[in-house]
Order: sequence, then structure tokens, then C-alpha cells
Amino acid sequence: MANARPGNLKRFYDVNGWLFVAPALILVAAFMFYPIIRSLVLSFFSGRGMMMNFVGFGNIERLWYDAIFWQALTNTLTFLVIQVPVMIVLALILANALNNPRLRFSGLFRTAIFLPCVSSLVAYSILFKSMFATDGIINSTLMAVGLADSPIEWFTDPFWAKVLVILAITWRWTGYNMIFYLAALQNIDRSIYEAARIDGVPSWRRFLHITIPMLKPVILFTTITSTIGTLQLFDEVYNLTEGKGGPANATLTLSLYIYNLTFRFMPNFGYAATVSYVIVLIVAVLSFLQFYAARERA
Repeated sequence: MANARPGNLKRFYDVNGWLFVAPALILVAAFMFYPIIRSLVLSFFSGRGMMMNFVGFGNIERLWYDAIFWQALTNTLTFLVIQVPVMIVLALILANALNNPRLRFSGLFRTAIFLPCVSSLVAYSILFKSMFATDGIINSTLMAVGLADSPIEWFTDPFWAKVLVILAITWRWTGYNMIFYLAALQNIDRSIYEAARIDGVPSWRRFLHITIPMLKPVILFTTITSTIGTLQLFDEVYNLTEGKGGPANATLTLSLYIYNLTFRFMPNFGYAATVSYVIVLIVAVLSFLQFYAARERA
């Protein structure tokens, strides 16, 4: 190799580099790119099980007349519009409070708030079913303090069923976002806060005009990931409603509807693939809008 020409040497290292990453590329192609392309092709077919017929844009036309699809879309967007802002704001407030160097037992509090996102989904679903049952501790507490005259039907009333799902996913994922904010806060020079404090800037102004702007990239990241996660919401609804999305489809999400189309109802893989690309389209549009809104202005 000592007498090899530079061009040959470059080609040698290029080949070795591609050979090095080839196994990973093959796995990504087999388990990511192929399913994406296959599902896109499948969205142009329709039929029961594997008896598929080419229908072109027939599945897209079917969406316009599918009342259950529109119900699932409405529910999903409702969860998105309400839950994501609440979770982001709550995570910011908690991270800012736990970043206080004078706070005692901060490590314990951080661990306690983060634990829900690593807890067993089935275990916490069972816990929520017990707590929010008609004779559960939540209803007993609300009636004891005078906030409710009678037990709230968390699982049978459409409005309160949505509230329950929002509470569940907020409880589970707020700590996850809080960790990102906490890590970013610890990288901000504390002298900036000290200078603002000496100048007489109140704490709420320091939070709005120093903390929030300096956390802008992290807020954008968590907002996008939370948006994607909420649009793909499945686990909590499936476990809390036993896969039914009830009552009367009040908590049915797009992901749960795709599951039902694929495995529970008469299997229609083509139509299910079409519904899944609705999620892809919404994610792409919302991600673009979030990047556009957060862009650096000259």
C-alpha cells in the first residue's frame, strides 16, 4: 500500500467504508424503507384479507364518507391541541423549579417525576382504572372536598373519558420532556440570571425573557416529538378502554382505528395503509409549521 497512488487509496478507503456501514444500511432498508414503500403501494389496493384489488384513489375517496375516520381524526386532534401545550408548559415549570440550586431533595423530586415514563404501561393503566373507577379514590376525594356532588363517570361519559386520556398521557410523559429542559437549563450561565436579578428583574420576567428564549431549540424539539407521539397515540387508549376507544368512539384515535381495520374488523390492509398516511401527512405539515414558526428572524 506504500506505493499506491492517491486515487487508488481513496477508492480503497471508500469501499471499506461502505462495507463497514453495509450491514446497518441493509437492516434499515429491510425494516424501514421497504415497509414504507410497500405500505404506500398497498394504499392503492382494497379488499378483505389478502384478496386485494387495485382501486387507485378509491381509498382516499372512501375517507371522505367514513364517519368513524372523521371521529378518530377529531379525537386525535383534540388530544393534540389540548394535551401537548399543557404538557410542554407543565414540563417547563417543573424543570425551572427543580433547577433551583437551593431546593432540597431535588434529586428525589426529579426521579419521582421522571418515573412514570419508565413504568409499565399495563401496570399504570390498571392503576388508573382503579383510581378513576366510580367508587375509586379520585371520585371519593372530589366528593369529600365538595368539588363533585356525585361520582364522575370517567369511563362511560364521552367528555370525561377524553379528560381521563389527557390526564394519563400528561402524567406519563411530562417528566420525559422535563428532563430535556432540565439538562438545557443547567447549560445556561447562571451569571445571566444574577445580572438580571441585580437589575431588579422579577422572577417571572426572567423566566419569560431569559429562560424561554434560551430554551427555544429544546422547546421546538420536544414540541415536535410530542406532536408526533400524540398523533400516533395508541397504547393509553387501547389499555384504558380495552381496545374499544369508547364510549361510543369518544376516545378512538387514528392509530387505534388503523389497528381495528387491520386486526379486529374485516381486515382491509389497503384502507388501513391509507389512514396511516393521513398521520404521515399531518405530521409533515405540523412539523413544517413548527419549524417555520421557530425559525430565526433576521
